[in-house]
Amino acid sequence: MLKRISIAAALLAASAAPAFAHLDPAEHGSFMAGVSHPLFGADHILAMVAVGLWAALLAQGADHRIPNRRALWLVPAAFVGTIALGFTAALLAVPLPFVEPVILASVVVIGLLAAVALNVPTAIAMVMVGFFAFFHGHAHGGELGSAGALTFGIGFALSTAALHLAGIGLGLGLGSMFGDGIGRFATRIAGGATALGGLWLALGA
Repeated sequence: MLKRISIAAALLAASAAPAFAHLDPAEHGSFMAGVSHPLFGADHILAMVAVGLWAALLAQGADHRIPNRRALWLVPAAFVGTIALGFTAALLAVPLPFVEPVILASVVVIGLLAAVALNVPTAIAMVMVGFFAFFHGHAHGGELGSAGALTFGIGFALSTAALHLAGIGLGLGLGSMFGDGIGRFATRIAGGATALGGLWLALGA
């Protein structure tokens, strides 16, 4: 059952992502505009999926010796919570330098964290992803436009959580399909692929 749920979550997000673009709040509503917003940018998609991949690896522990199941939901929750803080800061017109460069860097860094399966305490992992999440949230707030802030914010928070779930589902699904060792290695390869994707975006920016 866990295998089926994990695979379904990953496939659902992967199939939905290309279908969305920035939606007009006047036509589709602020909530749907918020839902679509993270799915419009490859940098947002890759970073948030990478968070899920790293969370899945952290939950397994280094070489499966010290599993930490709390990381599976605490690390993504830290990202979603801090992205809301960044969004609020943008609404309050709090300036934040280097937003786009840091967002691009987040794809590379978090992807590399998953690629090397860096095993750190959950609290430290939460701070690390939270730092980047603040910049992602600030970018969303800066592009609010005519959308209603509350419903837009709820929409992109749910979309962000879904992308995290896709990364977690991919990581757990690979483990279920190929076993712990090969599955973990495949998850790390997926993390490396997101890092390369972020590097490609940065070089093309």
